[in-house]
Amino acid sequence: MKAASSAEPLSKLEVERYSRQMVLPEVGPEGQRRLKGSSVVIVGVGGLGIPASVYLAAAGVGRIGIVDHDVIEKSNLHRQTLYSEGDVGGLKAAVAAQKLKLVNPHIAIEPHKVKLDSSNAMEILGRYDVVVDCTDNFPARYLINDACVLLGKPDVYASIFRFDGQVSVFDAKKGPCYRCLFPEPPPPDSVQDCAVAGVMGVLPGIMGSLQAVQVMNLLLGNGQPLSGRLVLFNGTDMSFNELRIKKNPDCPVCGAHPKITKLIDYEAFCGTNRAAPAVKEVTPRQLKARIEGGEKILILDVREPFENAYCKIESSKLIPLGQLEERAGELNKEDQIVVYCHTGVRSARATEFLSSKGFRAQNLKGGVEAWALEVDPSMPTY
Repeated sequence: MKAASSAEPLSKLEVERYSRQMVLPEVGPEGQRRLKGSSVVIVGVGGLGIPASVYLAAAGVGRIGIVDHDVIEKSNLHRQTLYSEGDVGGLKAAVAAQKLKLVNPHIAIEPHKVKLDSSNAMEILGRYDVVVDCTDNFPARYLINDACVLLGKPDVYASIFRFDGQVSVFDAKKGPCYRCLFPEPPPPDSVQDCAVAGVMGVLPGIMGSLQAVQVMNLLLGNGQPLSGRLVLFNGTDMSFNELRIKKNPDCPVCGAHPKITKLIDYEAFCGTNRAAPAVKEVTPRQLKARIEGGEKILILDVREPFENAYCKIESSKLIPLGQLEERAGELNKEDQIVVYCHTGVRSARATEFLSSKGFRAQNLKGGVEAWALEVDPSMPTY
């Protein structure tokens, strides 16, 4: 593809700034002017979005939109290297916009401090030449894909999990879309997020940088973008593998006879909008008072062993959620059981399961994170 304009003049300062890039025959002054006349929107300025946005800003892409409604947390800092300790609690889009402007004052940075959804995606994404999907959840990925197909824009995609990453370009004009590769989302309980599974901090830097390379190729009309190809990276053995993806003629959004002609409810499509289990709960302060009052309580930790090794409530018993059904026999139905996890989501499922089997179980509201906040500030959090 070519950017909307290739006639943007370059100032003397810009020529000096981009000189090492402009000596490339594939770029040159004309390519640099094309970048200046281009626009890119990055959805999610986290682990992937930060390296993608920094390199695109430094390269001279003239207008960059960033979409994010999240706030910066301490657990972000090991991989989201644009932020520092002093930024914790700030809105990612606002902080990133300020810092990207310092990276390159010659370009426009447009923060969108909203959650991208079906009500605003067409309007926001429609303002830009290329869309970069740096999100971390399936509803957002399907939303971005469908919006890009309907708008006729390329979707530069990447995702990460622990030590592995993948990257591709979904451009329905020239090849398959995301739905051609993943027609249906996985069951909502089958995929762990990075808070549970973990992620090597440098991995999103690698994959986000690869996204920036793809965007540059698209804007300059160079190379062979990854349309129809999915590149897989393994950080443990430093291997790259490539899978070929074919366009699905029956794809519901980009096929010959599309069934999806407008954006849908993606939370419902992915099954992530279901209500949390209706279980009995106890707050950290209530649990502390019961323990101090001498009540006999079995405190059950359903996190993974590495989480338990990092921090735990004293005298708790560890049975990871995935093992609970087969190890339920280790528990006594006469005991008062309080179940906890990181934030209370997994433990709610565990409490629902135990209650259905006749156990006297309650969920610790907010999990070990709330326990550290309300009861034991000395406990490390993650």
